[in-house]
Amino acid sequence: MIHTYLGEEINFDIKYKKRASISIYIDLYGNVEVQAPKGTSSGSIHQLLEANWDSIQQKLKEMKERIQGPQEKVYEYGETFLYLGNTFPIQISEDVNIRQDHVTFENEKLHIYVKQLEDDKIKQALKRFYYQQCKALVEKSIQSYQRNFKVKPTSIRISDSNRNWGTCDSNRQLTFNWKLAMAPQKVIDYVVVHEMCHMVHMNHDRSFWRLVGKIIPDYKEKEKWLALSSWKMTV
Repeated sequence: MIHTYLGEEINFDIKYKKRASISIYIDLYGNVEVQAPKGTSSGSIHQLLEANWDSIQQKLKEMKERIQGPQEKVYEYGETFLYLGNTFPIQISEDVNIRQDHVTFENEKLHIYVKQLEDDKIKQALKRFYYQQCKALVEKSIQSYQRNFKVKPTSIRISDSNRNWGTCDSNRQLTFNWKLAMAPQKVIDYVVVHEMCHMVHMNHDRSFWRLVGKIIPDYKEKEKWLALSSWKMTV
């Protein structure tokens, strides 16, 4: 079915079930399904769609972008990058007198200061910023959750891995992907706890997941965020 509102269209399916309320579900491919109690009027369904119109359109936009994959970044004013789960525009300043290219987060913008206005210089300054932020955010999270563990990490490192968000080896050395700085703090906390749990259980057995769930009860939601958002965590 198609519903038009504010000049835009949404294609959706309806499933009538034995349930008490109406709900909207959007799958990983952007298919919209309304699940409603038997006998629900079409007017009620259309009202629900319109009441959630902005959030549905936003999710559909994100699904389309995810399927298309990451787009090449443009290193100029107005381009946006993720930081702590939100997107912020960049502002670039050239200053040959600065000691080192660097990035600061001020007034809801990522301010990039470079000696030369070159894409590679800007990209490297951004990566250095994310490395530094990731280290600080991870260390803060470890301190916060250490009370749940009798053992401590022997070292904490930040890496450029393309395969893992984090790892823990048999010597309790923890390593985390610098791109985690782009994720919400609660997602960072989950990845940190996940690896800290490996200090106790090296495998992903029942005991491991039981411990993770005890500390982060909604950890599956955090995994879902990473699964849906990792494609746009890039510079």
